[in-house]
Amino acid sequence: MSDYNNENENRESVNFIQKIINEDLEKGTYGNRVHTRFPPEPNGFLHVGHAKSICLNYGLAKKNNGIFNLRFDDTNPTKEDDVFIESIIKDVKWLCPDWEERIFYASDYFGQMYDYAVELIKKGLAFIDDLSADEIREYRGTLTEPGKESPYRNRTIEENLELFEKMKNGEFQDGERVLRAKIDMASPNINMRDPVIYRILHESHYNTGDEWCIYPMYDYAHPLEDAIEGITHSICTLEFEDHRPFYDWVLSNIDDFKNAPTKQIEFAKLFLSKTMMGKRYLKQMVEEGYVDGWDDPRMPTIAGFRRRGYTPEAIHNFCEAIGVSKAQSVVDIAMLEFAIRDDLGPKVPRTMAVLDPIKLIITNYPEDKVEYVETENNPDNPDMGTRMIPFTREIYIEREDFMEYPPKKYFRLFPGNEVRLRNAYFVKCVDFVKDEEGNVTEVHCTYDPETKSGSGFTGRKVKGTLHWVSAKHCIDAEVRLYDYMMEDEEYDKTNFLEKLNPESKVVLRNCKVEPSMKEFKEGDRFQFLRHGYFVIDSDTTDEHLVFNRIVSLKSSFKGVGTHLLV
Repeated sequence: MSDYNNENENRESVNFIQKIINEDLEKGTYGNRVHTRFPPEPNGFLHVGHAKSICLNYGLAKKNNGIFNLRFDDTNPTKEDDVFIESIIKDVKWLCPDWEERIFYASDYFGQMYDYAVELIKKGLAFIDDLSADEIREYRGTLTEPGKESPYRNRTIEENLELFEKMKNGEFQDGERVLRAKIDMASPNINMRDPVIYRILHESHYNTGDEWCIYPMYDYAHPLEDAIEGITHSICTLEFEDHRPFYDWVLSNIDDFKNAPTKQIEFAKLFLSKTMMGKRYLKQMVEEGYVDGWDDPRMPTIAGFRRRGYTPEAIHNFCEAIGVSKAQSVVDIAMLEFAIRDDLGPKVPRTMAVLDPIKLIITNYPEDKVEYVETENNPDNPDMGTRMIPFTREIYIEREDFMEYPPKKYFRLFPGNEVRLRNAYFVKCVDFVKDEEGNVTEVHCTYDPETKSGSGFTGRKVKGTLHWVSAKHCIDAEVRLYDYMMEDEEYDKTNFLEKLNPESKVVLRNCKVEPSMKEFKEGDRFQFLRHGYFVIDSDTTDEHLVFNRIVSLKSSFKGVGTHLLV
């Protein structure tokens, strides 16, 4: 991964999270340590919103010579799977190639979490409750009314310890009892009204097997995981802001963590225009067949962006450009597209590909002649050198580059008009052929040998330049044109399936590309002249070449593209 752009130095300097870190470093709060983490639950594939969190936590650690952990918050055995573990590790490795692969699992701390719960019981700060889940919700109160204490709240410490051990030993059924923190049922923060910290769940865990039948709740496990790992700054999204008092309560009441407890800091989530995010909704689209899997290039998953051809550098630069704030906003997806164009522009070769081919025959060119013309691999990067392209009597051009009856200011081929074939010759249309349905099947032209590119010819000028491929040498390819997933800018989660863009994937099966494409492999990226940036897809075989469009050449980006969520 390349370092962040120098142009973003000023933005970094006003990052409110970095300011907090700077203050802690100055005070020596954590012994001059900075230790961050990214803590996904392994219940789905990560999306680009998670990428922002990864880049932020990884970037803060790197900037401050600190440490970055990947930690799986695997406290719910009913939703988690090894498949998601593997996908998340792959995503983090892709975004953070110099990461030390510091991988941790919350489930490895189940024993310690149990011991800390026992400590809270012994301090009179936790109790076993027999109320059902519905009763607990009923007793909880509302935002305007205080809750009611459970009739089991004042059990003795000894009774609570005995019951908690029996819960652990599997002597009760699911939902029969829970362990709750004993805080304040009248607290204005509902999260502090005696929250549940352990529930009974007779489910096998992918990591711990059948060792446990009680599992910690996320709000209890989260601060303990951070503290056990020595995390200094726990960076969360804004929905956890109301949970921070309980986070602090847990750590302040555990003897091991009272001194310099981990600091939770919240920032705004990433929302992208014309994009649906949220694991639940993405899972629905996968399971109901609206997309071709979690890594479908239309999906906003990191796997989807990787398969679409995005680079980790582009994702990092995008995340850096949008910055970090407390204000929820929607970012224009054009900013992300700008980031990938900006990254790929000087890096990838520019090649000729004809997506909707029509044959052009140069009637006065020798039938058996093969001529090689030289072209730059990337005009913006001379160090990438040049390549030789075969030129022959019969070539393919884009169907849209010929019209029988052209409108005004149409500078491509039409009867009697002359254009340049890129890196080759001037050709003039003299005739064309139609099939029985009236479709043009061939365009006939003559060429002027004196007009070869690089010859210095100045006798006359033409306004149009067409790309082409040799009919004799080109390779057949499938090209998949991907677009926005959502059709409309305005939608909500209740009707998002109705707003899916029916043109989000268009497959072209008769495309023609340069013969040089034989030399490339899955994941290689290119600019197809006039069409956009493309990548070789994983569906490619030796006999079948498949390209995905990463992004078009046209950009609508005009500056910082965000608007506040009201």
